[in-house]
Amino acid sequence: MAGKSKQDEETFRILADAPVNFYSGRISCIRSKLVDLEVEAVLFFDMKNIRYLIGFSGSDGVLLVGESRVVLMVDGRYVTQAKGEARGAEIFEYSDKIDGIVEVMTDSGLQTVGFESVAINFDHCLSLKNRLDGLELRPVSKEIGSLRAIKDQNEIELIKKAVEISSQALISTLELVRPGMSERDIALELEYRMRGEGAEKVSFETIVASGRNAALPHATPGFRKIELGDFVVIDYGAVYGGYHSDETCTFVVGNITDRQREVYGIVKDAHDRAVDSVRAGVACEEVDRIARNHIESAGLGKYFSHGTGHGVGLDVHEAPRISAESDSYLEAGMVITIEPGIYIPDLWGVRIESMVLVEENGCEILAGMPKDLRIL
Repeated sequence: MAGKSKQDEETFRILADAPVNFYSGRISCIRSKLVDLEVEAVLFFDMKNIRYLIGFSGSDGVLLVGESRVVLMVDGRYVTQAKGEARGAEIFEYSDKIDGIVEVMTDSGLQTVGFESVAINFDHCLSLKNRLDGLELRPVSKEIGSLRAIKDQNEIELIKKAVEISSQALISTLELVRPGMSERDIALELEYRMRGEGAEKVSFETIVASGRNAALPHATPGFRKIELGDFVVIDYGAVYGGYHSDETCTFVVGNITDRQREVYGIVKDAHDRAVDSVRAGVACEEVDRIARNHIESAGLGKYFSHGTGHGVGLDVHEAPRISAESDSYLEAGMVITIEPGIYIPDLWGVRIESMVLVEENGCEILAGMPKDLRIL
């Protein structure tokens, strides 16, 4: 309980230091888009976006943002919480979500409303369309998809704290790793220690993959026991103040072959080259190309099977994407991952991932663990 109290005090301090327009500026940003979107208001269903816009951290609700009204719609479970957390929003209590949305939108006299199509299920969408006779609903998910991409100083501070928590937990966990210990036990120990360091929760199910399992980018920790000579890939993260960290380290246990050392070096060089390319104005696909070309030049391109990175914030995966298909450009204030990897089926794999803060003339590396080859 003492750790929890310390975390609450630190989170409160960070948010208390925010400027007066911490949330109102975000609402103003949405309002500035209404004309271009050709809508009178936007209906938000994504709870991370709702938290970002008004500070409400509940797990269910709907937010309407228009020129004259900001309304948070919740059921009775969240009314007290909403009154304490939501900034600059009316609170509307409903007993049925669809009924509540219909009532608020009808009372507001709206004719055209944008909505987050990716965050609402088909049945709810169909019900709304059938109930809102004469009101046009327009999907705007693509247009507002990068809403949270650029972080302010308060967000960056919370992310840095999440990184600190997760890194300290891994440092202490590595002291326990030895042959005979299972992947699952390592993952459980790391998650326990992240919570002990002050994490609200883990960012995602921790990945600990050893030996052949390390060739699976999203392996699930199992009962396989660590053996001498294994690569061990650990992909982990913590949540603090709602914000995520995301880092991957690859270690060798006991003995290392020349081929393992060579492949680790290739991935490390790809990682470093990509990090060196990060600065405001650079195309996301260019960062991916730099990492990918290096791995391809070593003849291992077919073993790099995913994008080079992604944005991190209130979600562990958010805008921008660092991939060959991305049409986005880096901007100062974005927090992204750089995570090239090589995965050789039935042998082993290596992934090295760091979080970086994009700056005008470069970047700041946020991830707390050194990425030089380490033998446990």
